[in-house]
Amino acid sequence: MSSSFPWLTVLGVVPLVGALLILVLPRRSAALARPIALATSLVALLVGVGAATQFDWGGGEGQFQLTETHAWIPQFGVSYALGVDGIALALILMSLILVPICLLAAWDDVAPGDGRRLQTYMALMLVLETFMIGVFAARDVFLFYVFFEAMLIPVYFLIGMFGGARRQYAAVKFLLFSLAGGLIMLVAVIGLYLQGPRGGDGFLVESLTGLDLGTGTERWLFLGFFIAFAVKAPMWPVHTWLPDAASASRPATATLLVGVLDKVGTYGMIRFCLQLFPEASQWATPVVITLAVISIIYGAIVAIGQDDMLRLIGYTSISHFGFIVLGIFALTTTAGIGSNLYMINHGFTTAALFLFAGMLIKRRGSSRISDFGGWQRVTPVLAGVFFVAGLSGLALPGLNSFVSEFLVMVGTFGKYKVATVIAVVGVVLAALYILLMYQRVMTGPKPDDPEVDGRPVPDLNVREKLVAAPLIALFLILGFFPKPALDLLRPAVTTTLQYVGVTDPAPTQGVAEGSNP
Repeated sequence: MSSSFPWLTVLGVVPLVGALLILVLPRRSAALARPIALATSLVALLVGVGAATQFDWGGGEGQFQLTETHAWIPQFGVSYALGVDGIALALILMSLILVPICLLAAWDDVAPGDGRRLQTYMALMLVLETFMIGVFAARDVFLFYVFFEAMLIPVYFLIGMFGGARRQYAAVKFLLFSLAGGLIMLVAVIGLYLQGPRGGDGFLVESLTGLDLGTGTERWLFLGFFIAFAVKAPMWPVHTWLPDAASASRPATATLLVGVLDKVGTYGMIRFCLQLFPEASQWATPVVITLAVISIIYGAIVAIGQDDMLRLIGYTSISHFGFIVLGIFALTTTAGIGSNLYMINHGFTTAALFLFAGMLIKRRGSSRISDFGGWQRVTPVLAGVFFVAGLSGLALPGLNSFVSEFLVMVGTFGKYKVATVIAVVGVVLAALYILLMYQRVMTGPKPDDPEVDGRPVPDLNVREKLVAAPLIALFLILGFFPKPALDLLRPAVTTTLQYVGVTDPAPTQGVAEGSNP
């Protein structure tokens, strides 16, 4: 539905205002950057909750709600057009929850005495939040592209300025891969506009849906969008930037990069590839399903062999994104709902794994798994929450990831039995890479008097417990009571599949013909 109050604009402006306040702080007040950033992110979360209360979770009239449309560059058909369906709203809410958690986790990443760097770090996180909201809320394809590329700027500096030893290499590699995919998509965006009705609203998703593009044109345009989203997702074989970026980033940056930004790739496949190019999506489905299955198995196998904790988590995400893409292109309601819920659950699970791993790395001074061992005897509470995060990562029943992974499998099996059976191997491998990592890091004899800054290693402090508590709570809520999330996602998934023109396969008859049911 439309709203007289510009919820989505306000939602995007709030973090930007916070970033500006931080940047104009005098150097002597630089320590205020942290509480200002955290307070700003919490205000944005409250605005997001307010927007969610105005959203009709039953679907409402039309595809998008909370819509705003203003002429921006009318000569080229570009509008400032915002609006959300259930999928976009869910991803925005996930982002709004993760940002304050990441800011709290990153509290000590930059010392207060390093004034300008601290201000820059916190401001970049808030600017990134604005762009994340914009990319999920954009109803204009060109506006989406602007936010899609703008996100690269804060992420590049967050990695390149504040990351680890290989930060420059990782930042440049991330930028080059993303720019290459973005430029290919730009060509497709322009080509799509030229095929559409043009005019003042020529880039609106609504204006470009249902066009008669012709088979060849539609397939080329689909490929232009899909390649960009596959790089962002990331899928095999255009995934190689992710492990480098994840391992070179601060854990909070890695969380937003993998937990939120990479979802732009899978969200784009749903919003643009399926909706704007339905015939081409069905044409490409066998290849995409194959790539998704390869991503599932490849990411899991390579993760098992990693010694760097952050690289291992990065490779697990390649495997998980394979499940998400598999559910998207299965083109069934159950798999579609599962893949969208998977995006939300993966965001929270990845956040927990990266942030808890970061807490371990800070205490040990190393990210190498082989440098650990016996740490459950040193930090038992941290070991406990890390174990729960790992169980979420391997989709233990009762935790959040199980529901989404189960729905993807069930929804895919009816149409692609062989792909589903192979994907199940990825579930087994997930148990291996999670449990082996935990065993190597946490079990065994207590290490000899580990110290941090000459003092015994502490367990979780109050701030770190505040980071862990909402994530563990979300695992349990989404694991035991996923119905609200499923109700939010279902109308949007159904609408998307209607645009594609597919129906769910008929259920297999379990009763012999001619017998009474």
